[in-house]
Amino acid sequence: MPNGQWYPPEWPARIRALDSGELTAVTPRRAATVMLLRDDPPGTGGAGPAVHMLRRRTSMEFAGGAYAYPGGGVDPRDDDRLVGWAGPSLESWADRLGVGTPTEAQAVVCAAVRETYEEAGVLLAGPSADTVVSDTTGADWEADREALVARDLSFAAFLDRRGLVLRSDLLAAWARWITPAFEPRRYDTWFFVAVLPEGQRTRNVSTEADRTVWIRPGDAAEGYDRGDLLMMPPTVATLRTLSPYGTAAEALGAAGDQSLVPVLAEARMEGDELVLSWPGHEEFTRHVPASGGSAPPPAGEGEGEEGDPA
Repeated sequence: MPNGQWYPPEWPARIRALDSGELTAVTPRRAATVMLLRDDPPGTGGAGPAVHMLRRRTSMEFAGGAYAYPGGGVDPRDDDRLVGWAGPSLESWADRLGVGTPTEAQAVVCAAVRETYEEAGVLLAGPSADTVVSDTTGADWEADREALVARDLSFAAFLDRRGLVLRSDLLAAWARWITPAFEPRRYDTWFFVAVLPEGQRTRNVSTEADRTVWIRPGDAAEGYDRGDLLMMPPTVATLRTLSPYGTAAEALGAAGDQSLVPVLAEARMEGDELVLSWPGHEEFTRHVPASGGSAPPPAGEGEGEEGDPA
């Protein structure tokens, strides 16, 4: 392939099965992922902010070897319990995210902040509305992080236990993508942008990643174009939209201008070809012979792991 687009060989067969009624689309699960930025990181070879990315373990069945951002599914427990909150109101977040209730907005933002902590060791929260935790590397912090990963501890309970306020002003919504209807595991994913808090540092603590990198968005996109870096369409698309900004703060400030209209892949037949496209993102369009592709796995097989939001 001329680029690093992740394209499972079973997709054509699954698309045909969905079209014929042999396959029923599953309801997408809410999810969040975070493009964590920092300015002038050493070794990036140029101006502009860098973004923190993880490479999924090659052994993983879903998108093994692909580069992505920290992210994962919403914990329903974060719908049920209000947390200490700083920044824009829950009502304004609900309006921006396009969800029905303030508590649903809280759950999505909580997922973004929790997953950043779980997979990168970075916590967008502090003791007050204008402070942020400066160090999360101690053994007690690690015990809480592992409890969050295991879902033994809800994020709301974690914040209460620590006496922390979620700093929703430290991140902003950037995009929204929904997993194609023919996939066995689907996510309705909000992409956020955030700036690495002063004093904190990322750590490779994700059980789903075999390496992490700080890389300029433009360099990452060029790596994809060369076929050196494997990525899914939402990752590439968001990297391209981040590339023009000269600082992390500039990108964060521009988030309000980004469209949150959900992007959902479409599939159609044109003659003897199956055409797969993502509206508004023509570079990902694929033309596949109608007879190509393997049979879809039985229901319940081939599903991604817990933290696969895109």
